[in-house]
Amino acid sequence: MTRPIARVLALLELLQQGGTRTVAELARRLDVDERTVRRYVDHLVDLDIPVRSVRGRYGGYHLSPGYRMPPLMLTDEEAVAVLLGLVAGQRAGVHGTSVVAAESAAAKVRRVLPKALGQRLDALLEVAGFTAPARPALTAEAGILLTVAEAARDRRPVALGYVAGHGGASERVVHPYGVVAHSGRWYLSGFDSASAQVRTFRVDRITAIEVRDGTFAVPAGFDSAEHVLTAIAEAPHRHEVSVRIQATAGQIRSVFPASVATLEELGSDGSWVRARIRAQRLDWIPPLLAALDRPFTIERPDALRDLVRALADRLAGSAGTVPDEPG
Repeated sequence: MTRPIARVLALLELLQQGGTRTVAELARRLDVDERTVRRYVDHLVDLDIPVRSVRGRYGGYHLSPGYRMPPLMLTDEEAVAVLLGLVAGQRAGVHGTSVVAAESAAAKVRRVLPKALGQRLDALLEVAGFTAPARPALTAEAGILLTVAEAARDRRPVALGYVAGHGGASERVVHPYGVVAHSGRWYLSGFDSASAQVRTFRVDRITAIEVRDGTFAVPAGFDSAEHVLTAIAEAPHRHEVSVRIQATAGQIRSVFPASVATLEELGSDGSWVRARIRAQRLDWIPPLLAALDRPFTIERPDALRDLVRALADRLAGSAGTVPDEPG
């Protein structure tokens, strides 16, 4: 357990085993220093959990006699919705309250879940990646999503039944490297036996899943979130757009994120960058190029040049319009 929430929950589990635990013992069991133990105890007290301190040579902490948090009866889907809503909101910085409040709420919910469901959610939170802006992704069936997450954490192959976007059904064995939440959907990235390549799959299109025997190794440095964003940006679309822009990659990314465009630096000085975009429609691209406010050259398609000219004419016309004097 590396995350603070997990260690706070581990502290609660130790205290619920009964008796008084010294600060030194708790620090050793949690692999933290004694000051951190006291901070974790403060978190539990903030959650209205009756942790009592005992002073003296043999002092420490214990729970009030008879205290036991009741189980919270949630379905898998409800538990995923609540915890991921808290975690995704915290990572995106969209909560109106403090980070401590979000962590406390997540810890409280996690603690009162049935043990088996809690362990499955731990697996999901351990391997899940969130793209920016992060938001809860709930389109996948919870049982399949949790099974995929457990397999990714434990490095276990899975046999999938899968329906592609064109409607074709297939069966394949996948080594799940990770799961990623992006734009309201869950994606699985991993090595695919059918194509012998690392692929990206939408979890909501998985129709059946079975965990297989054996284990596998994830390639060193593999980033599931980066792979998913790149796969989405490179997916086939109606239009293949190529634009050379005189700007830094950082400036371009402020308008065209990795899920929209792939970038290629041109020349040794890096002053020009080629942005490649695959799009079903072109009408949304000219306003973003205008918002970037950097010199650019459209390489293809010609239809994009026409749309940019039309936008320029509309802007020029609006700039030249003189408002009527009030009567």
